Order: sequence, then C-alpha cells, then structure tokens
Amino acid sequence: MPKIGATPLGYRIARQFGLKVIEPVPALVPLLWSEDDLRRFKDLSGLAFDAIVTCGRHRYRENILFTHRGLSGPAVLQISSHWKEGQAISIDLFPDRDILREFMVHRNERTEMSTWLSSFLPKRFVKKWCGLYFPSKPMSRTSEKEFRAAAERLHDWQVTPRKKDGYGAAEVTGGGVDTDEISSKTMGAKKVPGLFVAGEVLDVTGELGGYNLQWAWSSGWAAGQFA
Repeated sequence: MPKIGATPLGYRIARQFGLKVIEPVPALVPLLWSEDDLRRFKDLSGLAFDAIVTCGRHRYRENILFTHRGLSGPAVLQISSHWKEGQAISIDLFPDRDILREFMVHRNERTEMSTWLSSFLPKRFVKKWCGLYFPSKPMSRTSEKEFRAAAERLHDWQVTPRKKDGYGAAEVTGGGVDTDEISSKTMGAKKVPGLFVAGEVLDVTGELGGYNLQWAWSSGWAAGQFA
C-alpha cells in the first residue's frame, strides 16, 4: 500500500542478511483488459454481478466488478493469486442455472434473447455481450444449435487479461522471504540469530476474508514471544 507509506524495506533487510526472497508481486489484485477488450468493455464500468471465475484448477464464486481498466470484485481478486500472464480465465455467468435447459423451455416464445437474458444479468452487459457474441433475435427464431452455442459461452466466457494491476490496487503482496528460511515456531531466521520476520514480509498469501490480517497479527505475536 504505497499510498500509506509502505515500502520494500523488509525485503531489502532480508536480502542484506542473505535470506532468499521470492520476487514480490501485487496479489489479490484486479486484472486489466487487453487492448481489444478495453475498447469493448470500458463503458461497462460499475457493473457487478455474481459469477464463478475459474483459472486452471482454481475457482471462486463471488461478485465480479467491471472497472474502466479491467475486472475486479472478490472472485477476480481471488483468482488473481493463481493467474499467470497469457492465461485465459473462464467466467460462468449463470452458476445456478442450466441455461440450455431453460432456453429449451422458452424456445417458442417471441421474446428477444437479450430481453430474456436481462431478467438475470444487467441490461448494459447483456446488450454488449449479445452484440459481440450472439446477435439478439426472438427465441422462436433461434435454432437449437444457436441455443447450444450461446449456452456454452454463457457458462464458459473466456477472457484473457493483459496483466495484473499494480500495488496501488492490490490487497496484499505475493512473494517475500522464503518460508524455508524461517522457524515456524519463533519466526526467527534459521541462519541469522536475532533476526525475525513476520506478516507481509514472508512469502505467505491468504485468501480474502481477514486471513492476511490474522496472519500478520499471529506471526507478529509469535515473533514477539522470542524476540
């Protein structure tokens, strides 16, 4: 958090004493649009809704938030800890629904696809999504093949971010002093008697929900018993 005066001092001290430091990076941080997606989606800034975000074997279900620079919200912040540059993330826009089955139930209706989808998702997002991937027309004029293609993309919307946002937007720092260098009982450096490491300075990153604060307090308390 550079805005409140945080610096890399802890990492510099650790390196000065020869401790291995995993390269620090912003963590629990928004993901930024590619140049093409920025043009497509920047006008959706402020929209938020529930979704499942997946990257590799990791998945989180919470809100996603559209910003003027990329995607944020709890689900995206969580997945950012596992995302690597060049990877796509998958967004399930209908986590509680079998959207193909529901399409089949309503397939004979004259309702526009976009109107029907707007019953569940923000209208501005639906208008943009349909314009890009599925030009809206009455449900009754939509083929089963088209319904299947739309359902597949709605449950697996692939987005490839350009990069992570910076420290100014990050909740915590990933990386830090390698935990192998530190006693898990005393938080003391194994090779440097009298040197203790705790909190953000260590390579420990928890999920959202207060875990990083708890780690800071607990590791600081443990170090304080032996320092």
